Amino acid sequence: MVIFSFKEDRDKTAKVLNTGFFLPGDKNLCFLIHGLTGTAKEMGAIAQRLNKQGFSVVVPLMLNHDKSISCLKRTAWQDIYRSIRDEFVKYADNYDNIFVAGLSFGALIGILLANEFPGRIKALNCFSPTLFYDGWGNPRSRVFLPLVYKTPFKYWLYFKEEYPYGLKNERLRSKVESFYKEASLFDYSKVHLYGYPVIPIACIYQNSLLAKKVISILKNINTPLQLLQAREDDVTSPKNSYYIYNRVSSREKEIVFLEDSYHIITADQERDKVADKTVAFFEKHKS
Repeated sequence: MVIFSFKEDRDKTAKVLNTGFFLPGDKNLCFLIHGLTGTAKEMGAIAQRLNKQGFSVVVPLMLNHDKSISCLKRTAWQDIYRSIRDEFVKYADNYDNIFVAGLSFGALIGILLANEFPGRIKALNCFSPTLFYDGWGNPRSRVFLPLVYKTPFKYWLYFKEEYPYGLKNERLRSKVESFYKEASLFDYSKVHLYGYPVIPIACIYQNSLLAKKVISILKNINTPLQLLQAREDDVTSPKNSYYIYNRVSSREKEIVFLEDSYHIITADQERDKVADKTVAFFEKHKS
């Protein structure tokens, strides 16, 4: 459903709990990046599994993902990348091996980090990478987005999150749905748990700009790469993983498709399989 509103949240200060976290472990660091308009909790199951294996794990919250929607929708992808990069640099010198994994928009940020720090990142995991919004669950009106991007209307239009909310797991989906269905534009009461209930078109525009940047540097990527995606991804089709796989220069690369999940594979039905595949891939590349 598309929402049109001129309303702005006048109070642009912190609205949402900062869900970023650090789990201490050994000298091998896993740097995990959540999705756009999401929460660090999306990476919780993966983080716990990696930490149980001995890895240190950090999951920073993306820039302005603890602020009002009015603030978030005016945040450029370059600023988000810069904030994530700063967190990466803060930890990098303290660990022998660094591994990066990102979900959706976060997967694209991970690719940029691998491009900038090819010698420091031992392996990269991309969960449900989002270059193109071409999944079966996207509203048909998405075809008009390029027209809206060129106008100020991108700041006043929002996609209301709708079924299946990126989740095939019925128990978790019902929890998300109970908040998303009733939440108003400026309802932040459970954003720290489930992410924002609306996606500003301006944020989707930033995703498209980031995607263009990532596409332009894919040939430079030599880092060992594992792509994991649901075959029935409702947000972004398997075309996205194939596109990246066919254009990177990594000598070691693979795609793992999941058969019982939707977009948020780090929290969905097969999160244990995603965690196991991630652990195995990162363990393999310890020096």
